[in-house]
Amino acid sequence: MTMTLLTGDSALLMPWHGPYDMILVDPPYGDTSLAWDRRIADWPGKALAALKPSGSLWVFGSLRSFLASNAAFRNAGWKYAQELVWEKQNGSSFHADRFRRVHELIVQFYRDDTPWRAVYNVVPTTSDARARTVRRKHRPPHMGRIDAGRYVSEDGGPRLMRSVIPVRNTHGRAIHPTEKPVALLEILIRTSCPPGGLVGDWFAGSGAAGVACRLAGRRYVGCEIDPVMAQKARDRIASVLPLGEGISP
Repeated sequence: MTMTLLTGDSALLMPWHGPYDMILVDPPYGDTSLAWDRRIADWPGKALAALKPSGSLWVFGSLRSFLASNAAFRNAGWKYAQELVWEKQNGSSFHADRFRRVHELIVQFYRDDTPWRAVYNVVPTTSDARARTVRRKHRPPHMGRIDAGRYVSEDGGPRLMRSVIPVRNTHGRAIHPTEKPVALLEILIRTSCPPGGLVGDWFAGSGAAGVACRLAGRRYVGCEIDPVMAQKARDRIASVLPLGEGISP
């Protein structure tokens, strides 16, 4: 399974390694005064050009960061699909007079020149449904009436995964200050990238998405601008590879 982690500017390097079945982006949110937390505006258009027509983009962010970048996504040719809420057990409290934030948003986009029905999307289910009578729901997709969909819920059987996903963060064990949990990333990857497909991770950080790709059986290309962090990410991903396999720079 090909696993590659590049060092440098993702906007310059990542397009050359596509096309990608799925792109994952966890950029700086620009919500704090920290030196590294500065919004980067030039990647949405380049990411679109590097994505397969059947692919989609998942972006982590805060409501403030998405409001600030809304025009950039629209002008680049991205269309909104859905949003998830990652619920953390440890949150951020930047202001003493506001609620403690214990969530982050994850928004899925796809190309505006591709119909949603052509996008690879395996709807995740859970097996924690309570016993109930079989029900069938006929409903159109979220964008216009294309084909009638069917969802069958059986007694105690699978049901659609909820859009609020509680996953413990890596507080105290993180390599990177904004590291996302592997379990959460694996859900996104299995949903939007076919088995053996290629995931592009444009802000790799600690390489958590690379670990998730390895566990899910997907190929991976990531990019991290900090050479020290990039090497830590390579070492981390290599630690979960079978004997005899490596990760290329």
